[in-house]
Amino acid sequence: MSQSVSRALSILIALGEDSQSLDELAGRLGVHKSTVLRLLQTMQAERFVVRDAAHRYSLGSRVFELASHALENRDVRTVARPHLSALGMTTGQTVHLAAYESGDAVYIDKVDAEQSVRMYSRIGRPAPLHCTAVGKVLVAALPRSEWATVAARLDYHPFTPRTLRTPERYLAELERVAAQGFAEDHEEHESFVNCIGVPVRDGIGNVVAAVSVSVPDVLLDHDQVLALLPQVRACADAISTELGWDPRRAVPARKG
Repeated sequence: MSQSVSRALSILIALGEDSQSLDELAGRLGVHKSTVLRLLQTMQAERFVVRDAAHRYSLGSRVFELASHALENRDVRTVARPHLSALGMTTGQTVHLAAYESGDAVYIDKVDAEQSVRMYSRIGRPAPLHCTAVGKVLVAALPRSEWATVAARLDYHPFTPRTLRTPERYLAELERVAAQGFAEDHEEHESFVNCIGVPVRDGIGNVVAAVSVSVPDVLLDHDQVLALLPQVRACADAISTELGWDPRRAVPARKG
């Protein structure tokens, strides 16, 4: 890498942290101010940096245009696949990726468990919103003003004795999911199967998908599945990071 390119990248990194004066940038790069100024003038002409009235430099609109274009062209399924595979490998269990599409939670990817006990889910098919971990995660991420509308249209089919069967119980469950940041399916969709799900966020913090692990209770009981939460969350965070989200940031306030 040429010295000029290296210095220009160092300037962008520095300005990504905060606005900087010419003196501050020169001190950070360890070079003469005239050298930094020449780079800044070129970068300013190409809209990579801007200078304000106080002669401080900040990132320019060209940086944000490029970042936005890059993030828009990142497909969540493509980004997620290696992380889903890694989660399936470390847990030995079935892993799902689902997205909210046209009012349904739809499975968009799946990694089957290595053992013979497998889930009936299929890529492209919807997951019931009221009794699956991914469904609960995705609905809980909607504006609260939409929760009642979703709750009112569900038929609450009783897949198992544990399935939620009323809008009131479902709304209370959504509150719990929103507060704790993950969802559970405690034998609610399939008898003897437990599941835990976590949201995946894009670069501005919107929930764009949900990752889950599903386990028959002949392999792990409910508490043991809950113990997998750190691994599921790490997987979701890794995907979110590649989509431009920093998991250390505060989650944006939900509208409505």
